[in-house]
Amino acid sequence: MIDVLVVDDDFRVAEINAKYVEKVPGFRVAARAHSAAQALSTVQRGGIDLVLLDHYLPDRTGLELVHRMREQGIGTDVIMITAAGDVATVQQAMRLGALHYLVKPFTFAALRTRLESYAALRRTVDRVGRGVTGQEQVDRIFGALRTAPAPASPGPPGGHSEPTTDLICGVLHRADQPLSAHEVATRTGLSRSTAQRYLRHLEQAGRLRLSLKYGDTGRPEHRYAWVAP
Repeated sequence: MIDVLVVDDDFRVAEINAKYVEKVPGFRVAARAHSAAQALSTVQRGGIDLVLLDHYLPDRTGLELVHRMREQGIGTDVIMITAAGDVATVQQAMRLGALHYLVKPFTFAALRTRLESYAALRRTVDRVGRGVTGQEQVDRIFGALRTAPAPASPGPPGGHSEPTTDLICGVLHRADQPLSAHEVATRTGLSRSTAQRYLRHLEQAGRLRLSLKYGDTGRPEHRYAWVAP
């Protein structure tokens, strides 16, 4: 198993990311951290193979944390998962050795692809061995990190119509905050079950962002927000 540390200052986002990780075979969440200090302390104790790291943390940036780890000789692998999409941050992440960089919001499929390519890298390194390698072995190691281009957003599946999809997208696009399936159903005149079915498809296609709203009791409410293209 590949042990993962999930780092995000938002407790709920960290929980969502952790659930995504647990759905990928061969991976398990060993710990969660909500600050750079917590994350550094966790990797210092050992036992972490991979850090899924947000950049915007309350005490220092994610890249400052990676730099500190490297200064201390901690070579734990890192995949950045952050809303920071500027070129300078991406370049700095590359220079510090981040293996992948995933920009929020993202879909489960996008994270799964990065995790699977990381697992392929570890398998390739194990097969090649730790000794001196030739160009063929080097190419194989670097090639293991390549991911296939993201597929175009799929059209509506069977039983879904474009007008209904457009209606739901329009409601969410105009909303000033995330909406629940019940609220979408009320604003569109659709049944709640129909709204839930379309919302699930749109979220999986990467057109909506899913968040959880926690109340005092009961299960968290799923809320959906429009993702600008």
